[in-house]
This record gives sequence, structure tokens and C-alpha cells, in this order.
Amino acid sequence: MNGESYRAFASVYDLLMEDIPYGRYAEWVRNAAGDASGLKLLDIGCGTGVLTECFAREGFRVTGIDLSGDMLAVAKERFEAAGLDGAFFEQPMQEMEGHSGYDLAVIAIDSLNYVTDDEEVSAVFRNVYDALNPGGRLLFDVHSPYKMTELFLDGPFTADLEEVSYIWHTYPGEEPLSVESEISFFIRRPDGLYMRQEEFHLQRTFTPDTYLRLLIEAGFDVCSVTADWTGNPPAENSERIFFSAEK
Repeated sequence: MNGESYRAFASVYDLLMEDIPYGRYAEWVRNAAGDASGLKLLDIGCGTGVLTECFAREGFRVTGIDLSGDMLAVAKERFEAAGLDGAFFEQPMQEMEGHSGYDLAVIAIDSLNYVTDDEEVSAVFRNVYDALNPGGRLLFDVHSPYKMTELFLDGPFTADLEEVSYIWHTYPGEEPLSVESEISFFIRRPDGLYMRQEEFHLQRTFTPDTYLRLLIEAGFDVCSVTADWTGNPPAENSERIFFSAEK
């Protein structure tokens, strides 16, 4: 995915993500951190900063990175309007640099699935390892193999909201456990007419064992691997897998 991929998405992203359980993500991170007050948190793939704002309100000192300048512009406006402090950087996670001294790093809401090469996933983990203090934690979630090979291919998916509608076609990607998405957005303009935008997205996941191997090779100790907010290990039909690792 390149830096232009979310240009249309950015203006309507929050509307389309209303079903994301941001509160549960914030609770997951808070439980891992204990007392958040003063801890430095790196929100990787922060998008428009909705979850980053949750972290800031918890008491974390937050930095967000994302490869989309449009997304980051929304995030900065959000923080300014709320009177919150936060730093934001336009960087792809597999090439992020200049970050150190963090107590927590979070790659939430399947953002890591946009890194579609295992060597680049390895680079992400090495970069995060370097950015963390000793004892620092990395938390991330990804789509399961079952979701990529079964549920995503049940499309097309549609939504018809007041300000935006979309038709979302999904196809198997060329690589194992990958999905290509072609999305047609119809964004309502102030004059009542609609503007059409086309987007292409590619996501790929890997088996839990692959993520575990890459984490260990990067130097992490793996604390837990769970699924679907249950606290239980992944099952064959799990949809979302959560990892916690420590430097």
C-alpha cells in the first residue's frame, strides 16, 4: 500500500470505522501497561488518531506514525481541537526511524496486515524493538488465516451511510493468505451530489507461528497469543489474533 492509498478514505474513515471497539483496544493496552500516567506510547499505523486520542486521555504520552499524510492531518486536527498533546510523523512502519525511549508500542486494528512481505514484517519488529525501553511491550492484532481465506471472500460488502456509501469487492491475492480489495466510494458533497473515488488495498496475514518466529528473531519474548477478545488461544475459526511481546 502506498502513501496515496487512503486519500479518499481519510475524509470518511471515521464514519466507516464506527463499529471498531476502540474502548476495548484502549482497555487492552491499559491492562498491559498498568498505570499509564507518564508512559511513552508509540501508536503505529495511527490513522486519524481516534485510538491515539483514547491513549492520550488514559494518560500516555503519545506519538503516532502513519504513512498517510491525509490521515495524519485529521489526527493533528483532532488533538488540537481536544487540547491534547501528541506528536505525529509520516513514516511507513517498516522504515520508521528516529524513535526511542518508548514504554509501549501498539499496532492496532490489523494495521500490520498492510505489510505484506515477511521480511518487511521482520523489519517492523526490529524497528519497534529498537524504539522500546528494556521491558517495553509491543501489542498488535492481525486478521486470522481463517478470516483471510473464508470471511473476506464472502463479498461484495456494501454500506449506505448518510455521507458516504461504498461497494467493496474482495479477491484472493497472489500471495498466500492475502486479499485484494477494490473499493468504490460515493462521498456526498455539500451540494447533495456524490463524488466517486476508487481505492485499491492489499492485505496479507501470516500464520501465528510465523509471527512468533519473527518476534523471537527480533529479540522479543512472547507474552501471550489470544483471539477474538476471549483471552483464549486462537482456534481454527478465530477471526482476529492478538499478540503481546516484551523487549
